[in-house]
Amino acid sequence: MPYTLEISDDLRDRLDDHLEEDETYEEFIAELVSMYETDGAFLQEGYSE
Repeated sequence: MPYTLEISDDLRDRLDDHLEEDETYEEFIAELVSMYETDGAFLQEGYSE
């Protein structure tokens, strides 16, 4: 069953900056979740402990 998720205009604009051509918000969010499930955490490029 599909759900509606409301996000702020600011977050939508930020997501738009990261979407690839013809990529939907749903596809982008699914990719983020997949990365998180695989790695256990989001990594910032160039960040190391």
